[in-house]
Amino acid sequence: MAEQHAGPVVTVLGLGAMGLPMATRLASGLSVRGFDLHENRRILAAGAGVQVFASAREAVSGAELVLLAVRNGEQLEDVLFGISGVAEVLAAGSVVILTSTVGMDAIPQTARRLSVLGIELVDAPLSGGPVRALAGELLIVVGARAGALAQAKPVLDLLASTLSIVGDKPGDGQALKTVNQLLCGVHIAAAAEALALADALGLDPVSTLAALELGAAGSFMLSNRGPRILQAYDEAEVEVFSRLDIFVKDMGIVGTATRAAGLPSPVAAAAEQLFLLGHAQGLGAADDSALIRVLAPSRRRSPGGAGPATSR
Repeated sequence: MAEQHAGPVVTVLGLGAMGLPMATRLASGLSVRGFDLHENRRILAAGAGVQVFASAREAVSGAELVLLAVRNGEQLEDVLFGISGVAEVLAAGSVVILTSTVGMDAIPQTARRLSVLGIELVDAPLSGGPVRALAGELLIVVGARAGALAQAKPVLDLLASTLSIVGDKPGDGQALKTVNQLLCGVHIAAAAEALALADALGLDPVSTLAALELGAAGSFMLSNRGPRILQAYDEAEVEVFSRLDIFVKDMGIVGTATRAAGLPSPVAAAAEQLFLLGHAQGLGAADDSALIRVLAPSRRRSPGGAGPATSR
């Protein structure tokens, strides 16, 4: 049986790559319920101290806070307002915390429909990956009314090492996350391209990566994705921390936002094309580090290549 804690009852809907570590982290300090369509995820959640249910509606019954970890705007619509949607069974005064990147367009109508039912929406997309979710070290950017934010704080404080309040209305969080994803997508693409070039020039990829990390070319994405990019290049089995098709979605959101703003974004567009090519080649469910195989399907160390890597 799940351990009971003081404080609000929170339900996590979606126990996937991010939802499960978030639910596990929250269960260390709050009473947490959970639901996922896949039984194996529910079993894992139960083992982590989450009280699991056979349906989303059962899971949210009596919950004061509902955290959504969905893939896209279509799933958001379905989980809240679909045939088995939870919005109509949530109690007035409860708060929905949206942690997913779905883009700005879906938010105003979602917030309005929830408001009619007396439910607040906290727009809180996050960044950091499963390991940081489990450790409570996520970056979370929030757009929400002050009262709703205060209700959601016990959840947000457990999950985030950096909590950035970027605006006072839902949609503001999605706006900043869109900017964040532009940079993340470009950085992953650039890291893959750089390491493919290092191999083509005859450099040792491991020492090249180590040197680059120490210089001006270093970045979080290079350090985080670099080792997995090299694994993927060798066609080794790479654990999936962030699916490639997630960045197909996210870079699509970036493109929609830049076009709506009348802003050219040639670098983001080029990165988006690489993710789209990867998806077309059947890599959508692979870790996004597999992007290197779009650029160079196999390693091709140049004979007589350059000497040891140096950083500038």
